[in-house]
Amino acid sequence: MKIATWNVERLEHKSKLNSIISVCQREDADILVLTEADERIQLSGYPFRYSTMPPLDHELPPYPAPVHYAPTERRVIIYSKYPCVRQHGTYDETTAICVELETGYGNLLVYGSIIGILGHRKPFFTDELCGQMADLRRLAAKGHQICFLGDYNCSFSDNYYPSETGKIAILECFAETGMSLLTADRPECIDHIAASKSFLGDAAVSITEWNLDKSLSDHKGISVTF
Repeated sequence: MKIATWNVERLEHKSKLNSIISVCQREDADILVLTEADERIQLSGYPFRYSTMPPLDHELPPYPAPVHYAPTERRVIIYSKYPCVRQHGTYDETTAICVELETGYGNLLVYGSIIGILGHRKPFFTDELCGQMADLRRLAAKGHQICFLGDYNCSFSDNYYPSETGKIAILECFAETGMSLLTADRPECIDHIAASKSFLGDAAVSITEWNLDKSLSDHKGISVTF
């Protein structure tokens, strides 16, 4: 199984849309989660697609500047080769989405998210971090196997995007819920993939990255295969 995630920067490089689509198609993940996404990214080979609710514009304080969204923008879109058997509620359904997919290895909850839509600026990062970690604890307590992936807005192996509070809270939650952060050792990486250890079993895990020159987005893409 191959699972991938990439922040496509609200199509800041929309003149390169065809290249962005080509990269996504080339990766050919079974599950692909795009963040800061846009419905203009139409991919073949994915019979199932799920997205967060349309984001709301923010024009008033405490936001530092107005944030306006195009009608096609979605904070998270999940492209899947597996069908969804049910959808689970999240802390903020404009910022995170959780679908239960029926895979050949058993059902898997795929929770796609952005933690902090303005980076790790407070209070947005803290509020969303707390809400999403509470979601994970609630879902894990019900016995679900989970893959939590997307834009964490913090790096774990270096100071590329430091947030000690965020790292501690995320790792504590993963320890409590039996999850493994598969991408923790990747440098200059703030987009991550974690999964329940019970789902992974003793499978070998390999990692690939793309857009290393940041020419299509200001984020690298990352995938895990196991």
